[in-house]
Amino acid sequence: MGTKLKNFGLITLGLVAGIAASMQFSAMAQKTAAPLPLEQLRQLADVFGLIKSDYVEPVDDSKLISEAISGMVSSLDPHSVYLDKKAFKELQETTQGKFVGLGIEVGMEDGYVKIIAPIEDSPADKAGVKAGDLVTRLDALPVKGMTLEEAVKHMRGEPNTKVTLTIARKNVNKPIILTITRDVIKTQSVKGKIIEPGYIWLRVSQFQEPSLADLVKKINTLYAQDPQVKGLVLDLRNNPGGLVPSAIGISSIFLPKDVTVVTTNGQIPESKANYTASREYYTTRNGPDPLAKLPAGIKTVPMVVLVNTGSASASEIVSGALQDYKRAVIMGTQTFGKGSVQTIRQISADTGVKLTTARYYTPNGRSIQAKGITPDLNVEETAENDGINSLRLREADLQKHLGNDTDKTAGTVKRDEAEDEKHALELEKTLKPLEYGSATDFQLLQALNHLKGLPVQLATDKTAAEKVDEAAKPAEPAATPETAVPAPKK
Repeated sequence: MGTKLKNFGLITLGLVAGIAASMQFSAMAQKTAAPLPLEQLRQLADVFGLIKSDYVEPVDDSKLISEAISGMVSSLDPHSVYLDKKAFKELQETTQGKFVGLGIEVGMEDGYVKIIAPIEDSPADKAGVKAGDLVTRLDALPVKGMTLEEAVKHMRGEPNTKVTLTIARKNVNKPIILTITRDVIKTQSVKGKIIEPGYIWLRVSQFQEPSLADLVKKINTLYAQDPQVKGLVLDLRNNPGGLVPSAIGISSIFLPKDVTVVTTNGQIPESKANYTASREYYTTRNGPDPLAKLPAGIKTVPMVVLVNTGSASASEIVSGALQDYKRAVIMGTQTFGKGSVQTIRQISADTGVKLTTARYYTPNGRSIQAKGITPDLNVEETAENDGINSLRLREADLQKHLGNDTDKTAGTVKRDEAEDEKHALELEKTLKPLEYGSATDFQLLQALNHLKGLPVQLATDKTAAEKVDEAAKPAEPAATPETAVPAPKK
């Protein structure tokens, strides 16, 4: 996969809040309908026996079985994984918006743990861990040779205990050693504010169990402060996904009742489903509909949805549905392209498998797998048209990713990884950290321009090399008639 810049990776078991997979929970494993391959199973038993009798030292039975299951499941696609006792517990915690750890999104690259992104205000973030860092040692143990799960387990632990990370960082000649104290990470997935009179910014960073209720509460609070809302920005940038019911509920806030939000299709009957903007699909709690007391104007207020390469899975469900119904203008850059559903199958009292069971489709029948959502208005992160998102990792770059069954060309174009890495490193030197919702948030400012009927500065069609050169030059004026697109009059 090379070492090119990546802003989205395999999110490890229990290390981050929220999961890049769209998930549904099932209490019991499905019984297989196909006959068992007895000859191959005998070979597996023979190998098991050979290891037990001939290996250089005794090996625990449960470890062998666990590793065999893990290898079998992980060989399928990047998002299927076996959950042992600890991982299963941690997974349940993350969907509730809390976990114990360092607070980093990670993947594996060249045998090392690759930092995809530190979670805001987490111990890792405060200690100075940066996206793109490679963890080479955990305490005194080399990471090379560990599986991702083993590395994650080592970074996990009890609150207020410490772990030392040895980090290799691009353009830094010597290792960086950071000792970080583990803590309970409580993530707030919903933020929002009135950015100026009549205009609301709402950010959903992950789709967790509390996200729908938190977003409803935030909307009601902001409408109470300013009832004359003229425009709304829903910010899903770098939102890796999460729970499907949460995504359906958040889509339902803005869509007409009972319309299709997303459909799924797979081998088993339960994977062939049509999920609508109906209470039964976004909440199982008794009592009144959580959307019942929203302000009426929320269904018709002009909207922009901000997305980028880090917007994946459940984020693509929401943006795809709002785009298909022309309820919102999608602005930003191409999304990640994770159009598969993972189901949690519990295979014992405290273990399970996260298994890819279906693809999902937008209301118009589009499969986003390995393709993503194409914005209506292509706007880069900065006024300089930096192009950084075009260089970042997407679903199509992951090994063993599923194909797109409605667009056979999706994900087939291979990028020049060496060139991407080179230009990404050059761009990194010039880019400042992006603070979402701030006065310097260029994409948010363009969203406001669109809502007000003002010109929007669109991305220019340039090569990565040209964008690097452009980034090194002084900023040009924010918009010109040739690159600006006015919003339709309200």
